[in-house]
Amino acid sequence: MEEVLVDAHDRVRVMTLNRPQVLNCLNLSVVSRLAELFEQWERDESVELIIIKAAGKVFSAGGDLRMFYDHRKDESWKEVVYKKYWLDYHLYSYRKTRVAIWHGLVVGGGAGFTFPSTFRIVTENAAFSTPEVAVGFHTDCSASYFLPRLPGHLGEYLALTGSKLDCADMLACGIATHFVPSKDVPELEKTLLNLQPESSIQEAIQGFAKMPEAEASSVMKRMTWINSCFSKDRVEEIIESLASTNDEWCKETARSLRRLSPIALKQALASIRQGRTQSLKKCLEREQRITLNCLRSLVSDDLYEGIRAVVVDKDRAPKWNPSTLAEVTDDMVEMILNTYTAREQIQLPLEGEERWSGKYLA
Repeated sequence: MEEVLVDAHDRVRVMTLNRPQVLNCLNLSVVSRLAELFEQWERDESVELIIIKAAGKVFSAGGDLRMFYDHRKDESWKEVVYKKYWLDYHLYSYRKTRVAIWHGLVVGGGAGFTFPSTFRIVTENAAFSTPEVAVGFHTDCSASYFLPRLPGHLGEYLALTGSKLDCADMLACGIATHFVPSKDVPELEKTLLNLQPESSIQEAIQGFAKMPEAEASSVMKRMTWINSCFSKDRVEEIIESLASTNDEWCKETARSLRRLSPIALKQALASIRQGRTQSLKKCLEREQRITLNCLRSLVSDDLYEGIRAVVVDKDRAPKWNPSTLAEVTDDMVEMILNTYTAREQIQLPLEGEERWSGKYLA
């Protein structure tokens, strides 16, 4: 079975993630195929529009965590890490219009390669999250670049808690550009495939767009608390500020954070805070360093313990090491964020270089 389906319709190309049995998780073959297609279509002057969608009930549950776990000793994961960050960098300055159609889960690396799309359409069952901290990891695939650029301190909240945003919240905070009911998506796709050259893609989408109703549980309705608590400098201060309120939602959020990997919380917050003022290139370089250091258990093996608890044994009872925030020093976080060898640092093309140069030099 082909993992990425491709359809050509005159000036339009359609790519469909096609691993529904594993929630369209991204592995090396999928990332390699995506990179090949995006480069090919950018170079093809006849291609004007790319539609990105997925088969099954979810768009993508992110990276294939089991792949990382199974190959933790041989480091065969290095190539997919390198290719994914390299591809994400190029997609932020991609020269063709892209329409991503998100339904079901939109998570991690699946969100990362489609977030730079020109238009990001959500249906009523779409749910965005960055749950990497829950498995002892960090928010990657350009998340440390785009999360800090969401309203207020929503980015810190999403990165640390892994909480889901529904379609209304995704639209309200700017993660999505349009909401289209799922029953109307087939007709929207048909319209986009048959647009005349002079027609406006935005106007075509707007013709199907609706305004979803915000739920009572909407995260955006909690922005006052989020901005107050998640603006603190340290994870300990964030948790304390949440726990000290009289609001039950805040108290439950504090309890949830206390169950997560202490080192993952601190490295994620540090990465997001640095991303507020850094370029995309700097963010991706830092994310790659953190990823390599987590996969190599440089300071802690929490990533593999998290994957074991959630994906392998599924006991949902990880034993974090270090087990408390107090045990995680600033030096440990600094080591995770900045330890690297020059030959492994991702080689992104400099201004003036051929756009698709510097491929996969790891």
